[in-house]
Amino acid sequence: MKKLVLLACVSALLFATGCKKNTKDNVEPGTEIETTDSMVETEKTAKVKLTMNAKSESAVKGNIVFTQEGEEVAMVAMLEGLTPGEHAIHLHEKADCSSDDGKSSGGHWNPTNQPHGKWGSAAGYHKGDIGNFIADDKGYAVVNFSTNEWCIGCGDANKDILGKAVIVHQGVDDFTSQPSGDAGSRVSCGGIIE
Repeated sequence: MKKLVLLACVSALLFATGCKKNTKDNVEPGTEIETTDSMVETEKTAKVKLTMNAKSESAVKGNIVFTQEGEEVAMVAMLEGLTPGEHAIHLHEKADCSSDDGKSSGGHWNPTNQPHGKWGSAAGYHKGDIGNFIADDKGYAVVNFSTNEWCIGCGDANKDILGKAVIVHQGVDDFTSQPSGDAGSRVSCGGIIE
């Protein structure tokens, strides 16, 4: 039995020393070795903060932060000066809030030419169709939204929110009226710029 174990150990030792490692030192001349540096991928992160300014003779103002971690973009909006109740919020085509009524921001951001609708609807929706939120009895609201259909500064025309505007509307988005949900006047505007 001891002879068998000794024979197995010797065989393993001979086999191990007979195999060569594939290193630069023992490669035949003229043979190319492909080398790669190991890379650690870091998760993409980006952040944009913007100020919302009152429009259409309203008192609606606030701040919004967009944060991208990996493929997900989160939006947190803190708004004040609203009339209590439900209001619509959308992304619009241009980060131009220069007009008193907010219409300088253009229509809803709709790079994929879909009909207006509720976010995620099988019938279609704009990339800017965020939806409705509720302001409390003091006119304050916090809006949280996240999606992997947006990016911050990625350069993809169908996803990149840089250069767009956030618009808060006086009324409610009905999710059916075309092209914008009949949400009423634009009471606050902020441009998404770096």
